[in-house]
Amino acid sequence: QVHIVESGGGLVQPGGSLRLSCAASGTFFRISTMDWYRQSPGKQRVLVATITAFDSTINLESVKGRFTISGDNSKNTMYLQMNDLKSEDTAVYFCSAQYQTYMGSPNFRSWGQGTQVTVSA
Repeated sequence: QVHIVESGGGLVQPGGSLRLSCAASGTFFRISTMDWYRQSPGKQRVLVATITAFDSTINLESVKGRFTISGDNSKNTMYLQMNDLKSEDTAVYFCSAQYQTYMGSPNFRSWGQGTQVTVSA
């Protein structure tokens, strides 16, 4: 079981920056991917960015050039640097990890509780 904790959300003015953090802990064989999702009021949860031990990807077109994903594989931590924030970035941001409990096991996924990001003047 992997336990996920996010932090770093808050209220920021348009054009401002925030850095979200995600830490994964627990008992597992390996974490294959860690992802940031976000969910705005009344909308579906969408994938924002993904990181593996070898690569990172910003998946959401509207945040490319403004958001950067990074991580420390040895510490099972991940970050989302968000710059030039816009009102449409307002959402609850969730961290998620896909992991295996032993070599060759099925993949499992854990989610954090989410952290609120509000962009408003």
